[in-house]
Amino acid sequence: QVQVVEDGGNLAQFGGSLRLSCVVSGMFVKIDDIGWYRQAPGKERELVAAISTRYGTEYGDSVKGRFIVSRESGKNTVSLVLQMNRLKPEDTALYSCNAIVGTSTSTGTYWGQGTQVTVSP
Repeated sequence: QVQVVEDGGNLAQFGGSLRLSCVVSGMFVKIDDIGWYRQAPGKERELVAAISTRYGTEYGDSVKGRFIVSRESGKNTVSLVLQMNRLKPEDTALYSCNAIVGTSTSTGTYWGQGTQVTVSP
């Protein structure tokens, strides 16, 4: 069983910072791709930042230079931390973590429940 749990969403002021964390845990063999995505009301889901063993680190255009993503591995866990700086009201969205997880029998896409980020003007 694989679990994806996000934390860190909160209300922030314009220009402030937040730190989101995503922890993937369970019986997996590898996680090649893991990333943060966000969806604001009435908008399409978009990439925020992702780390791929094949393609490296990628950021959405709107967050480049402001957000930093990092990955850490532990025993049966992988963490993805998103440091969000110089926040803007347009960063308001539900932030969700996605991981492509390989187990001993299959490879699948796993999503967390999401964590809400709200930035006030």
